[in-house]
Amino acid sequence: MYSFTVNGQPVSSEEDKKLMYFLRDDLRLTGTKDGCDSGACGACTVLINGRASKSCLFTLAKVVGKDVTTVEGLTQREKDVFAYAFAQTGAVQCGYCIPGMLISAVGLLKKKPDPTDTDIRKGIRGNICRCTGYVKIVEAIKVAAKMLREELPIPDKHSDGKLGHDFQRVDAVAKVLGTGKYVDDIVVPGMLYASAIRSAYPRARLLKIDTTAALAHPDCVAVLTSKDVPGNNKIGHLEFISDWDVMIPVGEVTRYVGDAVALVVSKHKASLDAIKDLVDVEYEELTPLLSCAAALADGAPKIHEKGNLLTHEHLIRGNTDEKLANSKYVVKQHYSVPINEHAFMEPECAIAIPEGDGILLRTGGQGIYDEQREVSRMLGLPKEKVHVHSELVGGGFGGKEDMSVQHHAALAAWCLHQPVKVLFTRQESLLVHPKRHGMEMDFVTGCDEEGNLTAMKAVVYADSGAYASLGGPVLQRACTHAAGPYKYQDIDIEGFAVYTNNPPCGAFRGFGVCQTAFAIESNINILAKKVGISPWEIRYRNAVAPGDTLPNGQLVTQNAALKESLLAVKPAYDEAKVAGVTCFFKNSGIGVGLPDAGRCIVSVEDGKVHIRTSAAGIGQGVGTVMTQIVCETLDIDPSLVVAEAPDTRRTPDSGTTTASRQSLITGEATKRAAQQLRVELDMGRSLADLEGREFFGEFFPETDPLNSDKKNPVSHVGYGYAAEVVTLDDAGKLGKFVASYDIGQVVNPKAAAGQIEGGIVMGMGYALTEKFEVKDGYVKARYATLGLLDATKVPPIETSFVHAGNNHDGMAYGIKGVGELATILPAPAIAGAYYALDGELRPTLPLENTPYQKKKKK
Repeated sequence: MYSFTVNGQPVSSEEDKKLMYFLRDDLRLTGTKDGCDSGACGACTVLINGRASKSCLFTLAKVVGKDVTTVEGLTQREKDVFAYAFAQTGAVQCGYCIPGMLISAVGLLKKKPDPTDTDIRKGIRGNICRCTGYVKIVEAIKVAAKMLREELPIPDKHSDGKLGHDFQRVDAVAKVLGTGKYVDDIVVPGMLYASAIRSAYPRARLLKIDTTAALAHPDCVAVLTSKDVPGNNKIGHLEFISDWDVMIPVGEVTRYVGDAVALVVSKHKASLDAIKDLVDVEYEELTPLLSCAAALADGAPKIHEKGNLLTHEHLIRGNTDEKLANSKYVVKQHYSVPINEHAFMEPECAIAIPEGDGILLRTGGQGIYDEQREVSRMLGLPKEKVHVHSELVGGGFGGKEDMSVQHHAALAAWCLHQPVKVLFTRQESLLVHPKRHGMEMDFVTGCDEEGNLTAMKAVVYADSGAYASLGGPVLQRACTHAAGPYKYQDIDIEGFAVYTNNPPCGAFRGFGVCQTAFAIESNINILAKKVGISPWEIRYRNAVAPGDTLPNGQLVTQNAALKESLLAVKPAYDEAKVAGVTCFFKNSGIGVGLPDAGRCIVSVEDGKVHIRTSAAGIGQGVGTVMTQIVCETLDIDPSLVVAEAPDTRRTPDSGTTTASRQSLITGEATKRAAQQLRVELDMGRSLADLEGREFFGEFFPETDPLNSDKKNPVSHVGYGYAAEVVTLDDAGKLGKFVASYDIGQVVNPKAAAGQIEGGIVMGMGYALTEKFEVKDGYVKARYATLGLLDATKVPPIETSFVHAGNNHDGMAYGIKGVGELATILPAPAIAGAYYALDGELRPTLPLENTPYQKKKKK
């Protein structure tokens, strides 16, 4: 018997297990989150005898006789203070890491009631956050420390929720205190547990699956294979491709080590691994194709029936060869960037529950209608028979757009007529879900003797891995943004997305632009040196302004403020001893002539205004954005507004949370729905009079396809612009970031700044420390070895906003997206800083020969 106290109450267990599992599964204290199960992320932090400790590293035997405190066991005063401090400062985004952060803060303040910023950063260095960049978390802990130390009352602050005003996120308090539910926090009566057996090889023919021994295990309920799929065994995020196997059939060939070959269902989560080990799987190992060159070589075996070239793009405007031939200076350079892991804090999880003659899917992805479509395809059901409801989502960044656990949970629940949960371990998450594309890029850029850009050519090879995912659209964005936000018109950009036997690559914050921005901005730094002007000057001379034309031919709108952003960071650049500067842009909306739609229902229920949209909140705060749009439109108090969770029975299809689209596209739809209600209110009717009424808003932005023959095609409905300066200190480490952003109408200044700070830190990791190790097609990466930045490694970040014209006009009140843009600029800015330091071009990521990474030996 293992006995100890939890939150002041005596508890005991006859079985020795991890403390984290005991707290979550036995005591149902789900504020303690399972992020990595290996002591690397800190989401499961609790106090053990008053000391912040990671509960996944302690067995019950190690805490016998000790006192354990979880977030649920804090005093009411502590809960009130921290909930206020974290919500008020904007320290909460996806929220999955926050209870662990809070516990680490409590442990710190018990030792140091008046901590410095350095103390706080050291106190939370065991806790990873992928959303916030830590800036506002540090601020929140300082606020809480002062309130606790000086016994200050909770301030009675209120926001009108209007655009441009700080407003607490609608879900902040629930996330801080751990009361908000993510999928794995939920238990359903009679629930079974399922887990997939993955391919033993990157490429192999599946010869046999023998389930005899597994089925004899007392906990085993079933072992499902592709034969048990009642509908289509092929699914995929892009319906017209749908090339991803639910499970690889016997006789077919696996495409990467994440491929599922069988699905084991158990009565208990703890016995899943033992049952999986009893399934006998035989393969014929085949030679994998591990590079674009190998996959495109003559005679290479086909990974998919149509061949190994997923897609090809070629954007041509003007006469590039002639312009380059007549340019005073020309730079030719090869750049190489690796695949990159999202490392969102919440591992993927889904619960499927039989519901009448259909399925209810409780999920945490980036688009409930995508999940509905793919699951209904797999089960052979009409879409309306698949009811999808989103719980809180613990981060996504694009990594939760593809099916991961949802289809397997639904298949098992459908076949067995019982609720089934599928939860990835962190290692399985690293193995399975699509990553940021690795790319090999050749860039040629020219300018005249004064530094005016003349033309550019680029050839880009993107390793899309085993499946299409969003490899095609990612390649399109990589190409459409490859010339940068500059006013030259002669471009020749060719891109290839290639199937290989590496892990699939798809959507990741920045969506292909992080890669090509690194290349073009580095070339521009070299040109500036050849011309004899500063990197800031060459960018300012070439930066587009309202009325100019982007390299893709699109006219720059009157609310573009790229030059203003460059001017805003110029003082920091001029004052620094060593600095790098960059500016860039990023589209809002899917664009390039493809269908795109935002939809929203605004309904009056029980005297309140309900916002019903399927836009997924993955940390960016879409529910809060829509609330503020409604408050602006209706001029009502935010206490009268309810932002509902996405649900296919309640909320209309607003598309995937991707491409920085929801704030603008669904924001405009929400505005239109709210305006209809506003007409009724302006006619003298009250909310009580309108009880039960629904108002539907819809928005379809019109754009033009790639290589449109129009003189000035509209590639995207909107663009955000930004400039960033990175300084280096005397030791060659990053001194600070100074960032200025044009995101149109700023909805919520603290939330917007938090998005930028988080994006900058993610981009900093991409530039300097992050590695996703894959060797010979096998994933060797672990969460602890990804190179994720903790709070002690992040330099100061200063953000500001600029604008041109009247931002309050236009679609969605002039709102643009910011989430993706914020991750694009750091890597080229940092590369520029090191180039300024020693004149050495660093053409690969993470950057070599810095205090963060040493130069590789040849």
